[in-house]
Amino acid sequence: MRFHKIISTSLGIGYIGKGAGTYAAIFTCILWYFLQAGTHEPNLTPVLVTLLLTMQGVRSANEVEVLWGKDHNRVVIDEVAGMCITLLFVPVEIKYIIAGLVLFRFFDILKPLGIRRLEKWPGGWGVMADDVLAGIYANIVLQIIIFFNIF
Repeated sequence: MRFHKIISTSLGIGYIGKGAGTYAAIFTCILWYFLQAGTHEPNLTPVLVTLLLTMQGVRSANEVEVLWGKDHNRVVIDEVAGMCITLLFVPVEIKYIIAGLVLFRFFDILKPLGIRRLEKWPGGWGVMADDVLAGIYANIVLQIIIFFNIF
């Protein structure tokens, strides 16, 4: 169970309390930048890591639900996975990472376009699915911003 607590709280970030999801997303952006800065060739590692985080997030969220209840605010692995999805196939530049953070939090907090419905899915699937879709929407908007060179 300890393993699932560590994973679901993203190394303890979830214990911060109010705003833990935002802190987890910011932490993910910082890691994303420093782990990939300077790499310009196509690399599947971020895709594989994102997939692994998402699947482990479902599993760990299922396990801690027994202790903490459905989608407890300590569980922030969903924000980490959603933020990773937001940044997939995006140039590793600070302006895009910050834009991705803002877009992801916008979609994650307001939950438009069917995102809120996914929270109703059972167990860890419901915990993760809404953030996965928020990340997908944020990535699409970010790709449009990049394509049209908006900034």
